[in-house]
Amino acid sequence: MSGAGGPNWEGLFKWSVAHSDGTGSTRNLSEEDRRWFMEAMQAQTVDVIKRMKEITLVMQTPEQVLESQGVTAGDIEDMLDELQEHVESIDMANDLHSIGGLLPLLNYLKNSHVNIRAKAADVVMTIVQNNPRSQQLVMEANGLEYLLSNFTSDPDVTVRTKALGAISSLIRHNKPGITAFRLANGYAALKDALSSDNVRFQRRALNLIHYLLHENGSDCNIVNELGFPRIMMHLAASDDADVREAALRGLLELARDKDGTSSRLAEDDEKLKQLLQDRINGISLMSTDDLGAAREERQLVDSIWNACYNEPSSLREKGLLVLPGEDAPPPPPDVASRHFEPPLRAWAAADANKGSDAQKSKPPLLLGPGPPPDAAPREENADAQRNP
Repeated sequence: MSGAGGPNWEGLFKWSVAHSDGTGSTRNLSEEDRRWFMEAMQAQTVDVIKRMKEITLVMQTPEQVLESQGVTAGDIEDMLDELQEHVESIDMANDLHSIGGLLPLLNYLKNSHVNIRAKAADVVMTIVQNNPRSQQLVMEANGLEYLLSNFTSDPDVTVRTKALGAISSLIRHNKPGITAFRLANGYAALKDALSSDNVRFQRRALNLIHYLLHENGSDCNIVNELGFPRIMMHLAASDDADVREAALRGLLELARDKDGTSSRLAEDDEKLKQLLQDRINGISLMSTDDLGAAREERQLVDSIWNACYNEPSSLREKGLLVLPGEDAPPPPPDVASRHFEPPLRAWAAADANKGSDAQKSKPPLLLGPGPPPDAAPREENADAQRNP
């Protein structure tokens, strides 16, 4: 992005450090410095938009045309990596639709190459996270349907997992999205995901279940009718600590349900009590370091026991609920946000770039003239649609 004719980013960095080291008082910029800085920033913005348009042109080009020009699936993956970095900015994410790039990106969810389908879902997830406008645009472009298809029926578990991650970001704080997910038998698909032997897939499914139950208590009835409690009890004994905690969070939401689901847990009362007792025994045997790492699990076990049996668990009397040096536990937090709230876009982009600047310094694809205008998919007017 900083090739010949582009802004001098190394100079910009040095200038910023020299004038923002925090050791002196703030000074007013000279008119020359201000003009130089604004021109550099404007040049970078124009450059990003230009690159996004070039990427859009590639995404609009038929696969056979790309192949005839020597473009490989790996080239497309590299291009999508670059696009993902650009759309870390919310403004750039929303601009993708304006320049005609959203629909071609969604079409990549149906690409014949597994890695391209998976990477396209990653890019969609970045576009919609914490971005109501792009959530709106993707919904209107039937993006949820594409993602649900990959989530439920793709033969590759990585593609299914990536699609689920994009769905989670798409419907978070998005009531129409949650409603559409329910109507599309999303809970049945989540139940199927819990039966997978892929722990990452299980974790994502459990985290979304917890978020949905936390936001919509009435969904506890749906989850109960579909037989989720027994599956969650099984996963709460998983060897994977993150799966265990995610399953316990879901069980806690069910135990706290004020509309009667907690009483239904009593149907498996002996199994639940045995599960909790086994976790207490396992926690009692942990080393000091492991106990520290299992703080959330300790709190969850105690909270479920208290919600189901109206008494504290034996972790309290054993002194294992609050270890020396720990603060007394507050009510179990809304941990759903920890799993759905993404890092700052700029931070994520910078972290992804570490060690790869040299590889990213040149555009991954340089193509000849694009396809005729009538060969490229067209997006509808953004003002007439909603939901990315």
